[in-house]
Amino acid sequence: MNYVCKSIQSPIGLLKLIGSDRGLAGVLWEHDDPLEGRYRDLSADPGHPVLIQAQRELAEYFSGTRRRFTVGLDFTGTEFQNKVWNALRTIPFGETRSYGDIADQIGSRKAVRAVGAANGRNPIPIIVPCHRVIGADGTLTGFAGGLAIKAQLLALESGSVTHRGAQLALGV
Repeated sequence: MNYVCKSIQSPIGLLKLIGSDRGLAGVLWEHDDPLEGRYRDLSADPGHPVLIQAQRELAEYFSGTRRRFTVGLDFTGTEFQNKVWNALRTIPFGETRSYGDIADQIGSRKAVRAVGAANGRNPIPIIVPCHRVIGADGTLTGFAGGLAIKAQLLALESGSVTHRGAQLALGV
């Protein structure tokens, strides 16, 4: 698979977008090395239509005018990871779910730790909103971009983020 990339500035730092002709394959943090992952055949193509669409949609998200992403996705994982990642996409804007909630949703109630591991391997953060998953006690837990960025994303989505109807404090 041939992948193309483009770096963009955002309110949470530099992001590297990775795409293919099938869709957006990755959103990498500034400290991520794309060659450590599956993106071995990677070339810069800032004009690629998938990358342009992803950049536009992310800019709209960060400006507060986009709540749902429509860019096509090209993520590959195990069957379990794909179930988790698809479940993440159902978490409404401005809301959160716990790892246990996601495990219940995909029919694997006892797989809370595996859900956490799959969440942590999400190749398309922000767009596949792994930042909306929190600990069962309402605390912010692991996030590849860091907990401060997770809190910033949740705050961006709503001044008072809700978790299944209860308000959360976003102090980090």
